[in-house]
Amino acid sequence: MAQLDAGQEVQLAKSRRVRRLKKLIIFVPFSAIVILTAVCLFLGVRLHMVKGELRDALARLEGTSVIDREETGDPVKAEEESSLYTVSGVNESGRKAVEIETASVEEEEGVHKVYLTFDDGPSSNTDQILDILADYDVKATFFVVGKEEEEYQALYRRIVEEGHTLGMHSYSHKYNEIYQTVESYSADLRKLQEFLYDITGVWCRYCRFPGGSSNTVSRVDMHELIDYLDQQDISYFDWNVSSGDASSAYISPESIVRNCTAKLQEYDESIILMHDAYEKRSTVEALPALIEAIQAMEDTKIVPITDDTEPIHHISND
Repeated sequence: MAQLDAGQEVQLAKSRRVRRLKKLIIFVPFSAIVILTAVCLFLGVRLHMVKGELRDALARLEGTSVIDREETGDPVKAEEESSLYTVSGVNESGRKAVEIETASVEEEEGVHKVYLTFDDGPSSNTDQILDILADYDVKATFFVVGKEEEEYQALYRRIVEEGHTLGMHSYSHKYNEIYQTVESYSADLRKLQEFLYDITGVWCRYCRFPGGSSNTVSRVDMHELIDYLDQQDISYFDWNVSSGDASSAYISPESIVRNCTAKLQEYDESIILMHDAYEKRSTVEALPALIEAIQAMEDTKIVPITDDTEPIHHISND
């Protein structure tokens, strides 16, 4: 009986070891799965954060066409501070430096006027664009976004100081935010208007809607935004000639020149859409040839947008 009891003890011990081994076999893979899942979740979250930080860094350094920065302004505070800025006593156009020079062009009969306009700047390309414009003694129009870094502030000032027209595009260029409501759009535009006034002393009264007035992403009726601009005495400008550089795909400088010049003679006034962003090197490379091609056309002048410019609108104001 004692030997049987001992055998039973051995058998029982074996059974316990087998049960522990089975538990271990189940527990180890399960624990590994849980740990790996947790690690993957952590890495996924971290990767998302890093991507966001990278987009922010690129936006600060280069001025991408879609700026990924969070709006930090307080709408209530912005409303209170807006009373500090009035049109009275403010340079309303930013065109005074070359007003006398361009007045005769505006009055010429039968002159085909061409407007070079650049969206989304300033960027790492702005200085070179301005250098090229200076080399050809040409004035352009810049519809800018809000960038607070000092190197960009110097570019806003250079645009104004060299007699180009300073216009507004949007502060954040975040379509999903600015096109939510009339209030969200007005808060963004007012922030940019006051920001540019602080830097340049120019109270901007020209703007271009991100995506144009015919964009298909706005959640608010564009006519409501147009009515708001009218109430604020702000003129908006679309375009009737596109350079083709809005696409994320590569476009050659030669194609840009062809796109810009192919239909110029069809209009009395041509407003050309181009972009001032770090990835738009082809636009910079095309600019000298484009200016030369336009200047070679008979009875054609390159001029900046002024109060006398007839706006191009993609949709009716009615």
